[in-house]
Amino acid sequence: MKPETRSYYEQIVQRAVELVGDHLDQALDLETIAREACLSPFHFHRIFRGMVGETPLELTRRLRLERAAWQLAKSDRAVTAIAFDAGYEAHEAFTRAFRTAYATSPTGFRERRYPRIELAATCGVHFTPDGTIRAFTPRDSGGRTMDVTIEQRPELRVGAVRHIGPYNQIPNAFAKLGELVNATVREKPGDMLAIYYDDPETTPANELKSDAALVFDDGAKLPAGLNEHRIPGGRYARTTHIGPYEQLGDAWARFMGEWLPSSGNRLADGPSYEIYRNTPMDTPKEKLHTDLYIPLV
Repeated sequence: MKPETRSYYEQIVQRAVELVGDHLDQALDLETIAREACLSPFHFHRIFRGMVGETPLELTRRLRLERAAWQLAKSDRAVTAIAFDAGYEAHEAFTRAFRTAYATSPTGFRERRYPRIELAATCGVHFTPDGTIRAFTPRDSGGRTMDVTIEQRPELRVGAVRHIGPYNQIPNAFAKLGELVNATVREKPGDMLAIYYDDPETTPANELKSDAALVFDDGAKLPAGLNEHRIPGGRYARTTHIGPYEQLGDAWARFMGEWLPSSGNRLADGPSYEIYRNTPMDTPKEKLHTDLYIPLV
């Protein structure tokens, strides 16, 4: 581990944490922070989630609820006004969220003799009336280790079907990819992979861009309907996730939020991607193998 590298990522994340805490009533432009750190917004949010244990949006919502709890306990402000400050346009929505977090209604919380303001958070960052934002505690791996290898990857020529919309609907693009390839390609293509371009927290769900793709040799003719892309070759870190696709988000968070900052490596410019070594069509979901790749300097 190189301490200066981990410190580099901790400083980036700490700055973002402080901006969230200092601007609870504003929409933050966290993409600017990512650009200044020479990271894509997608990579930045994965690192943030992995180190903090929450996305920036989840951190904002929790701090707003803690502020609302403090206002309920320490002031006589109307619940409706507190709800608006917490980012809720409707009293009912605020009440549901507050009850989920504090196991009582806002009115019930106000009546508690010893109200507990802080909600559980491994990062240790909480709302304070004076606006002080403490240094966050990086999420502990809990003794878990990731099996990661550093590889020299070749440039990949891929034929892709672009998917616009929620990432969990990318199977539709893979279905179209299969139809186009099976109808025209006699020889079996190479690896099947997915490339995700946008951060789902800062990009509307109906605007998220991703590619369902297959690797093709340089001399192979791509079927009509596929878009050709080149994934740069170079130095990559790889880890393998074994299990359901629904758990890939957590695997990415650990990879980029725990392993990367502690590894002494830095991200290079370029897409991360995942390669599927088997499929749910022939493998139980508990035994699905997915390789995750991130580009390194």
